[in-house]
Amino acid sequence: MTANLLAGLVVFAAVTLFTPGPNNVMLMTSGLNYGLRRALPHLFGVAIGFGAMVLAVGIGLGAVFESYPALYPVIKYVGVAYLLYLAWIIASAEPHDAEAGTGAKGRPISFLQASAFQWVNPKAWVMAVGAVATYAAIADFPLNMAIIAGVFGMLGLVSSWTWVMFGSVLRRFLRTPRAVRVFNIAMGLLLVVSILPVLAEDWL
Repeated sequence: MTANLLAGLVVFAAVTLFTPGPNNVMLMTSGLNYGLRRALPHLFGVAIGFGAMVLAVGIGLGAVFESYPALYPVIKYVGVAYLLYLAWIIASAEPHDAEAGTGAKGRPISFLQASAFQWVNPKAWVMAVGAVATYAAIADFPLNMAIIAGVFGMLGLVSSWTWVMFGSVLRRFLRTPRAVRVFNIAMGLLLVVSILPVLAEDWL
């Protein structure tokens, strides 16, 4: 294992995990609407689910897409459709009322839902394939895949916790249902915007 490759992997993982994207928008929204405790399954689902996805891609799933490239656009557009659905759910979510001490109606995304979402998240596929292709030389196979998945899993926990906490802190400032509704609509629109680079690959 080379220190330079490990440092590069950590930087790559940190940048891709902490920057805004579908997962982080939804985590922040869960933190705002439900608070840290109720959003914990969502948090762990994202971090552990994505780490497992990276490991699966590295071990052999990437070879499937090389053999059957037609699967990639199918996965991509299923993911886009699901993201649009989630954007609607977020934008139309019933807000909490901080002044009355009530939480948002409904329930946050579960651990299994968050884990499964990674497989239809276009950004997650780009990150997983990019990491495996770029940093496979970090060690011998299969240790290299375990290292890459482990780095993403650990940093993913920190990133997910940070975005959920960011949303939780916003609860102190968005005190009225109207303010939270505006925030939810804005986050729904931001989720839609995050899809545009994926669609631009085909349109431009």
